[in-house]
Amino acid sequence: MKRVNILDCTLRDGAYLIDSQFGNTAIKGIIEGLTESGIDVIECGFLKDEPHREGTTIFNNAAQLRSFLPTDKRHSSYVCLADYSRYHIDNLEPYDGTSIDGVRACFFKSERFEVIDFCKAIVNKGYKLYVQPVDILGYTDAELLDLIEKINELVCTEQKYVCVSRPRRFGKSMAANMLAAYYKKDEDTRPLFDKLLISQSESYEEHLNQYDVIRINMQQFLSETYNMEEMLSKLRNYLIMDLQEAYEKIRFREKTSLVQTMKDVFAYTGCPFIILIDEWDCLFREYQKDKEAQKKYLDFLRAWLKDQDYVGLAYMTGILPIKKYGSHSALNMFIEYSMTDPGDVAQYFGFTEEEVDTLCQEYGMSFEETKAWYNGYGLWTHSRDGDQFYSMYSPKSVVEAMLRHKFGTYWNQTETYEALKVYIQMNMDGLKDSVVEMLAGGSVRINTGTFSNDMTTFATKDDVLTLLVHLGYLTYDSLKEEVSIPNKEVSKEYVNAISTMDWKEVITSVEASRKLLNSLWDMDEETVAEGIDKAHREISILQYNDENSLSCTINLAFYFAREYYTIVRELPTGKGFADICFIPRKIHADKPAVVLELKWDKNAKGAISQIKEKDYVDALKDYHGNLLLAGINYDKKTKKHSCTIEKMEKV
Repeated sequence: MKRVNILDCTLRDGAYLIDSQFGNTAIKGIIEGLTESGIDVIECGFLKDEPHREGTTIFNNAAQLRSFLPTDKRHSSYVCLADYSRYHIDNLEPYDGTSIDGVRACFFKSERFEVIDFCKAIVNKGYKLYVQPVDILGYTDAELLDLIEKINELVCTEQKYVCVSRPRRFGKSMAANMLAAYYKKDEDTRPLFDKLLISQSESYEEHLNQYDVIRINMQQFLSETYNMEEMLSKLRNYLIMDLQEAYEKIRFREKTSLVQTMKDVFAYTGCPFIILIDEWDCLFREYQKDKEAQKKYLDFLRAWLKDQDYVGLAYMTGILPIKKYGSHSALNMFIEYSMTDPGDVAQYFGFTEEEVDTLCQEYGMSFEETKAWYNGYGLWTHSRDGDQFYSMYSPKSVVEAMLRHKFGTYWNQTETYEALKVYIQMNMDGLKDSVVEMLAGGSVRINTGTFSNDMTTFATKDDVLTLLVHLGYLTYDSLKEEVSIPNKEVSKEYVNAISTMDWKEVITSVEASRKLLNSLWDMDEETVAEGIDKAHREISILQYNDENSLSCTINLAFYFAREYYTIVRELPTGKGFADICFIPRKIHADKPAVVLELKWDKNAKGAISQIKEKDYVDALKDYHGNLLLAGINYDKKTKKHSCTIEKMEKV
């Protein structure tokens, strides 16, 4: 089903009825209400060449709208309408992410060719562009198609600034190397690409081996120097020297200026550069607290790349999204594809589920086990045709497991658990509770909008959790706006981190989970109940007042079950939901499946009866073999758990 996008124009079209005089409170309330309702595009008023009047929806620039917009935009986009004949585009400041997101350009048929530069200016300032031809019925089909083509050409030419952020070992450098091989004109790389899917593209021949390519690993320059100024100086000198040696016939105007040198080369060749920057954010990771150095670095990139005709493509990769400094948004021309908003490149970094399945067949490895160890990075792509979900894997881990023919922790060997420990031990705003809940297999709702895109500026626990998403220690569900621990490999890293912290109660529960699981297999009801009592006492940081908190305790208590089982919470059945199911993976088929039903202040035997009455076992369609039914109840008065276990055979 195609997704319908809804635009609300109450504050713009509705303004004609009341001379735009809504009042400040009403304006803010309407925008907040529309945002809460999930409206896709909210038209907040007009951009006009007249002073903004208090309480009206007529504005002279984007900054005047800041006070009316909520801090949590959710999925809404805020725009204003600008009439081409009534607004001078120079009044609109560059986009900085703190106000409206886009501009709807309005124009008459007679202005349709003049408006192109107006639209171009909007895009160049970093805003989303929407177009509204007035009296569209007055266009012939040919005229309308011509207009659409011109607008499409305009938009396409501005997609030349791209920044992709992914965790370590997610294939970023490999992708940059591939782009360099495809575009560079000093080597015939046709044999590498002729058999690939790209060779079928209409533009394949147009761009293959047609450009001067600058390929930079920024980490290398940083590692070889002692500070940011020295790094930039070395980078400039190397690039200038390479260019002047390659084009010795050119008479260079300023031999010490990188920008001018590249302008001179472009004027001589007429061929734009493809600029590929790997590890672009290394300075932010190594000079985490040096704000001045960070700003100077951003300013350098801006001066070098922004609005320069010699740039055919500027493509940057790193772990962190582009740093924001409030109104100082030096690189706002970049389109960003991150772990929280991957756009339409979600499937190109990391391995897809289909690719991993193919590798498992080729190397004779269990796909089910590979999935348990390395799956879990869920990325959403949104388009007019609907939402597409991609389940992505860390390439490093999968490749190592295939080559070694052994499952293990490979991705995180490149960085110790100390890196994770630094952030979770902050325990901001109950971060500890959130980590415990996620260790137990749960999810935590967060707001990613306040994250400053660095490794030191944290206002809330949401900022810390957002950073952990970008580092690969959490996965983010953009539809639910929730984070969780992606897989077994990363979960082990959390256990390693907290084992050296003051979270002894949590690690004790994790370590005791092995004995608890054995007691369950032995159908030792008393020992299971005692083990859950102990886990409850040890993780009493959780508010223990309903079946949800009971479920969290159970999941953490049975943490070790993940060695053998796929754990499903609230498995749907024909007559309800089974609270927790342990389904043995194929290589552990000797272990019994388990259906757990939880009760709060009722009784354990009643839980077993519910499993049978509602046919929860039937939900395990593909499972045949030994099965344990376990009912667990928590008594509020005695503050004790009770357990009843029954065995059955599922044929």
